[in-house]
Amino acid sequence: MLASKQKNLFIPESKLPRLIIIGGGFAGINLAKKLIDKPVQIVMIDRHNYHTFQPLLYQVATAGLEPDSIAEPLRKIIDHQKDFYFRMAPVREIDPAKNMVITDSGFLTYDHLVIACGTVSNYFGNEEIQQRAFPLKQIPHALDLRSHILQNFEKAVLKYQDNEDIESLLNIVIVGGGPTGVEVAGALAELRRNVLPGDYPELDFDKMNIYLVEGMDRLLGGMSDEAGSKAVEYLEQFGVEVMLETMVKNYDGLLVDMGDKGKIKSNTLIWAAGVKGNIIRGLDKAEIEGNRYVVDEYHCVIGHDNIYAVGDVALMKNEEYPKGHPQLAQVAIQQGRHLADNLGNLFSGKKQSAFKYRHKGAMATIGRNKAVVDLPGNWRFGGLLAWIIWMGIHLLSLVGFRNKMVVFGNWVWNYFTYDRSIRLIIRPLSKKDKRVHK
Repeated sequence: MLASKQKNLFIPESKLPRLIIIGGGFAGINLAKKLIDKPVQIVMIDRHNYHTFQPLLYQVATAGLEPDSIAEPLRKIIDHQKDFYFRMAPVREIDPAKNMVITDSGFLTYDHLVIACGTVSNYFGNEEIQQRAFPLKQIPHALDLRSHILQNFEKAVLKYQDNEDIESLLNIVIVGGGPTGVEVAGALAELRRNVLPGDYPELDFDKMNIYLVEGMDRLLGGMSDEAGSKAVEYLEQFGVEVMLETMVKNYDGLLVDMGDKGKIKSNTLIWAAGVKGNIIRGLDKAEIEGNRYVVDEYHCVIGHDNIYAVGDVALMKNEEYPKGHPQLAQVAIQQGRHLADNLGNLFSGKKQSAFKYRHKGAMATIGRNKAVVDLPGNWRFGGLLAWIIWMGIHLLSLVGFRNKMVVFGNWVWNYFTYDRSIRLIIRPLSKKDKRVHK
């Protein structure tokens, strides 16, 4: 067993039951915040020391926001809990027989365990695409993509002077027509129209093509048909080429192979085609479907009585959601808060309640003054009003007052100046760079 070779994570012993939360995403932080003042010791473990507001990651990738404006330190978010501890470490294994979580930095026993570690990108077994495509799940992904795109334009300027072929440097292919893919495509189209021509007047941006590739016959599969149709209409107005019922078969870093739909020259393939639960090794008795832990209506993982799962990694099936709830931030928030209530009831000997998801609507933005919104009661609309609602909800949902102010300031600046000032190429120094700058 790995734990025998490792040290304890140095959490003080307590007379209170110990609850370990794996993951500082929407579910994890809402669970921990609502358990403040409850008779429980909370230990949160995450591989990062911050919470990421993932719905705005694409704006970091497209130079619209600074990375720290959508992140908040986990220790700061939950700073009023007297018996709260955070440890930054990747979790490698769970040993339910010993009630133990094993990380790269040590191990820790628990009385109750909550798995809230979210999802990872799903490449559907295509290793070549996985090695060469750009995912968009974490802040380092967004920064890497931003630097890559800007470096491509710097290279294109040099090649343009020699009349070399720059098609693969300028073309960008986004795979996946969900909210992330649609929003990335719209943001890149705005960059092409309003910002990049001023930075690179030598380049002909008519040669820059943005492709959005979707395997289904419509965009925004989790929203209404009307929203999907409007998204196509808005993207085409921005000059994005939408390719429906098209599958990417392979990608070698230079050519995107779409089978009988042809090939596209591009060294930038952005992968937004799907996610899968971030399953942790060790829960052999757990039921797992589609890389998600099957849980009951109280969030308890099937096969275990003191292990819970919430958020994107959990699969709770019922009559209304026979395939489980959608993997959305709102579901994770509600599940985290509900489980906190149930655990509070458990600690005080009260009856627990079954989870009931309250759908509050869905939305996606395509670009300036253009968004689509589906609200309960068949309220469906797009355009300027939808765009304002999208901005307001996302602004209010950000963690931290400073982040709200910074994001709002950036949005106002970008709107009135048609500019995105965070066009910085920041990547780790290579060994060669380190020698040069010694």
